Formats: sequence, C-alpha cells, structure tokens
Amino acid sequence: MEDVPPKLNDVLDTLALLPGRAERIEVLIDTAERFRDVPESIATRPFPKERLVPGCESQAYVWWTDREGGTLDYHFAVENPQGISAKAMAAILQDACSGAPLAQVAAIPDDVVYTVFGNELSMGKSMGLMGMVAMVRREAKRRLEARGEGAAGKSATP
Repeated sequence: MEDVPPKLNDVLDTLALLPGRAERIEVLIDTAERFRDVPESIATRPFPKERLVPGCESQAYVWWTDREGGTLDYHFAVENPQGISAKAMAAILQDACSGAPLAQVAAIPDDVVYTVFGNELSMGKSMGLMGMVAMVRREAKRRLEARGEGAAGKSATP
C-alpha cells in the first residue's frame, strides 16, 4: 500500500509471504503476545468511554500522545484477555504508527484489517478491528487539519 507507514507495509509484506492460514494465525498470535497495555502514566482503569473503540467485542481503548517532531505515539488497552485479534491489531498499529508521519497514518484504509487477518473473521471482530484503525486514523486527520494540512499532509492554503 502506498502512502501508509513503512512499518505497516513491512508487516503486510511479511504476511503476504506466508504459505497458508495456519502460518498467518501463528504469526498473529506471536504478534498479540508482544502487545503491551497502555502505561499507567497515560491512563488508568476505569478507562473513559470516549477512548473505547465503538463496536469492539474485546473492549479495546485507544490513546495518543504527542511526540517530538509533530507525530504521535499510540497506546492501547484490550480488556478481554482472550482478545487475541484486538491485541495483535493494537501491537501492529502501535509499532507501525507511533512516530510515523500523520499523513501516512491518515492514509491507512479500513480494509487493512482484511489484509492482515484475511476474510475469515466474524463481522463483529472485523468491525471492532476496523474501529481501532478508524480511531487512530481519525486522530491523525484531526491533527493535520488543526495544522491547516489536508490528509495528504500538504498545506491547505496555497
């Protein structure tokens, strides 16, 4: 995918090289094991409802913090201990989007969920994972607009 964070493309390229579904599942389980909950310095339980990903069966939450250079660091909580898909998506988004140019983050399409997980996920899981992507992307777009830049990262004024 063009215009998305390079680390996300690296993940997608790796997944594309896997020979089958079983290998993909194994890699995504390993990715979920790398998930680290939002640090207490960012948020503590009970988490505010405005950070809850709408429609996510695993009760995922998303935060962002400013990073030097105008980018963001992304942080996640997944309240369902069995939420392996949500944890894997959170780990991927946190690694790929933290520090990435906001225009690249804003360019991540919803269907990246299907590229990562395949089409075998239930509609409920897919919607929740797409909600995680949407919250990350929405904040990047909001920041770009606040700076007077469009989603492509270019100045809105000539």
